[in-house]
Amino acid sequence: MSLRRKTAEAGANLAGSRRARFGDVVMRRLVAAAGVGLIALLAVIIVTLATGGTSALRHFGFGFLTSTKWIPTEEIFGAWPFIYGTLVTSAIALVLAVPVSVGLALFVTEVCPKPIRAPLSALSDMLAAIPSVVYGLWGIFVLAPWMGTTLEPALRSSIGRVPAVGALFHGNTNGGYNFFTAGVILAVMILPIISSIAREVLAIVPKDLRDGAYALGATRYEVVRGVTLPFARTGIVGASMLGLGRALGETIAVTMVIGSAYGVVGGNLFRPGNTIPAVIASNFNEATTAGLERSTLVSLALILVVISLVFAAVARLLVRRTTRQRRGSIAKAAA
Repeated sequence: MSLRRKTAEAGANLAGSRRARFGDVVMRRLVAAAGVGLIALLAVIIVTLATGGTSALRHFGFGFLTSTKWIPTEEIFGAWPFIYGTLVTSAIALVLAVPVSVGLALFVTEVCPKPIRAPLSALSDMLAAIPSVVYGLWGIFVLAPWMGTTLEPALRSSIGRVPAVGALFHGNTNGGYNFFTAGVILAVMILPIISSIAREVLAIVPKDLRDGAYALGATRYEVVRGVTLPFARTGIVGASMLGLGRALGETIAVTMVIGSAYGVVGGNLFRPGNTIPAVIASNFNEATTAGLERSTLVSLALILVVISLVFAAVARLLVRRTTRQRRGSIAKAAA
């Protein structure tokens, strides 16, 4: 009886191990298929855009990237104003959103009373669920008029008088429909993304590190500056790059408040302009398939993908560098 029981248990264990091995094989293949599928999807997108934009790239050559002219009736197109507008509005959004997002994340994790911590986090995350067209309408009816009549004149009369930096805030505000307003509305849109990820990163800072710093007599500010932020630096950089990716590709809200001007390049943030997503959304339906305009718009989409990939690669390098620096500092402290 004992021998039969042992044999049955051995058989059950063998069958179980076989099922486990089968499950491992299935999981490994599914995960591999997902990874290969993602790479294949990206390749298909790039090939499709490259094929659709071949005519424009071949016709204009490298000068397409540096030209500022956009005359559809004469089939003269230049990409630089839209590349400039995309980079400028995204930079404004990142400069404004990152400090506020990190500050909000620090408030929630370090200072905020526990009863209101969860509601505040939920309200912050809900900003990401608002459709971009709603942000655009809010920008038209509320933000742009207030910017044009209140904030931008104040910036022009104060910062606008500072040498060098004042050139960014000089000239007519154009009723609030300009690069600066588009950057502000993008900052509001990417704020919940950055703050949510930063909040999660700050929440996993080891409690022992904080308690050790407090035991040595550090204040809350010193703990945040010397322990919390250095430990979470990698995650904050990654969160900022995710927000930048959202800002680079945003279309509707930017189109509604940027002013939709063509050929505008310059240091004045109060001038109307355009971005790559905005000009594609505004002109693609009217572009004829026989001419160069549609091919030009597709090539602009390809340029936007390349810009996004470049920033993603830079983000990976920054994350890797900050990770090595943190490991090096931990090793020195341990030694």
